Amino acid sequence: MTAATNTHRRVELAQFLRSRRARLTPQDVGLPPGLRRRTPGLRREEVAQLAGVGVTWYTWLEQGRNINASVSVLDAIARTLHLDPAEREHLYLLADVPTVPEPPSTTLAPEVQEILDALAPLPAVVYSGRYDALAWNATYHALFPGLTGAPVAERNALWQMFTVPACCSAIGNRETELSTMVATFRAAFGRHIGEPAWVSFVDRLRSASPEFAEMWARHDVASPATRVKVFARNLIGADEVRTTATSLAIASTPEARIVVYTPIDETDRAALEEFTRNPPQIQLCPYHERQCAERRGADVAATNRAAGEVINAG
Repeated sequence: MTAATNTHRRVELAQFLRSRRARLTPQDVGLPPGLRRRTPGLRREEVAQLAGVGVTWYTWLEQGRNINASVSVLDAIARTLHLDPAEREHLYLLADVPTVPEPPSTTLAPEVQEILDALAPLPAVVYSGRYDALAWNATYHALFPGLTGAPVAERNALWQMFTVPACCSAIGNRETELSTMVATFRAAFGRHIGEPAWVSFVDRLRSASPEFAEMWARHDVASPATRVKVFARNLIGADEVRTTATSLAIASTPEARIVVYTPIDETDRAALEEFTRNPPQIQLCPYHERQCAERRGADVAATNRAAGEVINAG
């Protein structure tokens, strides 16, 4: 590990520990509430006492100093901070206890596309650990044409979700969905601390979206899991289409996963089938569609004027 990578990892570890400590109250860990506190959450000395470690040592850990932590000590800290399995794994990665894997390949076997196509009309996509869209089927393309048609550098679900206006989003439960995506991305980020491609992506997205920057600062982490995802598009022919999002790992491509959206009931299934047969031409809200139409009209008028000037000059 390079010195720069180690520094990034220590800073990330310090911020993560402080964020987890801040969310707990004394009552959460069996302590009396005590006097009024100036800051939310537990004090450092309380965490150190409950974990059975020295206050100075724990303070240095939260300050990002270059100190080593054993598995047993990290276990004690994880228990004290009530970390769930995803958060516990994230802690170990940041403390550099497990072996950090080599950067994963994004090459997909040819049969993966066949699987995606066979799943239609269920929307299905292959994401990398960073939410880059690597492959998809026709229904997913109809739902997210802006994503699948974007330049490679922006063909990323997180980038599209946070930079496309909320009024034009295909997601109904947007706030819940985005917070989940950021938390799973944060867990994956722990395996790539200091890697330029990952760090620059986070920096770009934080600059482009204050909403992402605020969620990123929470340091929430989670593992990919089955959840409800709602597509809220009047152009689908319903107020909303409810699906269950299921994530399936692809063994031949580390960190890549197929995400399939299964309709919850027959009404949802019928809406998706009709949507696949007759995908809409417009994927924007009325306001932004008018803006686009006005820009297209202005461009056509400018082109016609330029052509007329050329003819007259001749």
